[in-house]
Amino acid sequence: MNIISPMPTGNGAYVVHKLLEKGIHGYQVAPYDPWLTLFPPLIKAVGNRRKASLIHTTPDYAIWSRRQGVPLVITLHNYVLDPFMSDYSNTLQRLHYRTDLRWFTRGAMAQATRITAVSRFTADLALKDLEMSRDIQVIYNGVDEKSFTPATTERPPKKISVLFSGNLTERKGKQWIIPIADRLNKGIEIIYTQGLRTKSRLPAHPRLRCVGNIPHEKMPELYRQADMLLLTSVREGLPMAVLEAMSCGIPIVATNCSSLPELVEHGLNGFLCSLGDVDDFANRINLLADSPGLRLNAGQLNRSWIEERFTLDLMVSNYRRLFETILDR
Repeated sequence: MNIISPMPTGNGAYVVHKLLEKGIHGYQVAPYDPWLTLFPPLIKAVGNRRKASLIHTTPDYAIWSRRQGVPLVITLHNYVLDPFMSDYSNTLQRLHYRTDLRWFTRGAMAQATRITAVSRFTADLALKDLEMSRDIQVIYNGVDEKSFTPATTERPPKKISVLFSGNLTERKGKQWIIPIADRLNKGIEIIYTQGLRTKSRLPAHPRLRCVGNIPHEKMPELYRQADMLLLTSVREGLPMAVLEAMSCGIPIVATNCSSLPELVEHGLNGFLCSLGDVDDFANRINLLADSPGLRLNAGQLNRSWIEERFTLDLMVSNYRRLFETILDR
């Protein structure tokens, strides 16, 4: 197989495709700077010198990566073109989503040999919003459970650490982090990364600590230092941060939206909170902070669910099987 995957850098989808590169012989990610999307025809040159028997990418700019006579597989890692996301988009983004990006996505989904999505929610939403009828295969993201492992030693008593991992954007709910921090009990600290793309920091706060941009290979240790993961997003395809935290055996406090109920069962392996409800988020964090046994049970359940449903090998084998089926035909 010679599979070329043109992908913009700096997002979770890129991480997933790099995992496929490690697991599938002949799979090569062709990375490009996200700024190229300002003039999409430039994307045509990405990976063009490499021989390809199949192209695998995301739908946004797939029409600029396809080649005549070469099967095209697209994966929906998220979907943001529907009206709901307008409140979390700036003016240029709203225009972009209503015009060219919508046309590009529609065209890619119409021309693709096969379509996959990382969650049932994402697949159903895209088909409904675009008013299309196509079969979409759900292949859940997988996490490298051999690297993202629970802590093996008990940490000495300290502050309870709540980890926020992701780009600092309104779509990730950065606007609610400080109000949540204001409502936390004494001895609880939110540590946050700056994500893969954003470089900004939140305003100084006694219960917030920025750890900067953490390379992906160093993220397992950061999860192991945390007592729970906080995810305040308004929309997720199937977040790698949640899978990685689950694999490291810590509970999740996340927004009850989009694909999150496919990962978090309220009250068992974490809690699902109403969108933007800072009191709800803070109450759940405080509850977990005061309940070591609850954290332990939720974390152990998370680890077992990863091993059963979301391993790297399972994701890789599902994609490999799909690619081989297409190429055999």
